[in-house]
Amino acid sequence: MLWPYKTPGIPDELFERLPGIPLSKREVRLLLVSALRLKSNSVIWDIGAGTGTIPVEIGLLCPENTIIAVERDEDVVKLIRQNCDRFGVENVKIFEGKAPDCLGELQPLPDRVCIEGGRPIKEIILKVWQYLKPEGRLVATAGNLETLYLISEGLSELQARNIEVVQSGINRLETRGINQTFAAVDPIFILSGEKF
Repeated sequence: MLWPYKTPGIPDELFERLPGIPLSKREVRLLLVSALRLKSNSVIWDIGAGTGTIPVEIGLLCPENTIIAVERDEDVVKLIRQNCDRFGVENVKIFEGKAPDCLGELQPLPDRVCIEGGRPIKEIILKVWQYLKPEGRLVATAGNLETLYLISEGLSELQARNIEVVQSGINRLETRGINQTFAAVDPIFILSGEKF
C-alpha cells in the first residue's frame, strides 16, 4: 500500500502530476482537511480538484464519505482517476465539467465544499452556496489578493457564519548544494464559513 497510515499528509512526490496543473502542498492539504470539519457521513464537493490530492486525502481518511471531484479538463480528470487508483481510493466520483455551470448536475448535495480554484471564483461561491446543505461548510483557497477579496466579498454577501481566514506560513528544509536551508512554501489563504 502506497500510504498505509491513518493520518493525512501524503508527501507531494507520491502523486502523479501533469505540467502546469497545480498541486496543493502537503501542509496546505492538512489545513484544508482540518477546515472542512468532516463528519462520518459527509458529502464533499471538491471544485477545481486539480491533481486530486484533496479527494485522495479525504478518501483515505474517511472511506465512508462521498467525494465528488469537479474538473473541466479531460486530461486532468484522467490524472485525478490515476491518483485515486494509485492510492486505492474508491469513494471518489469524478465529474468533468466547468463550474459554476455544471453544479446543478452533481448529486448527492454536499454538506462540505472545497473550492481550490476556478473562475469566476465569486460566482462559483454564490452558486455552490445554493446547493450546500444547512449547517454545511465551505472552504476556499486564495493565492493572491484579488481572489482573497472576491472570496471574502462572496462569504459576506451570503452572510456566512463563523468565518475563518488562515494564512499559511510554511517552510521546508531543502538541500541546496552542500547546505540545508529553509525554503518557503507558497503562502496561501484558506477561508471558511458555515451556512445556517
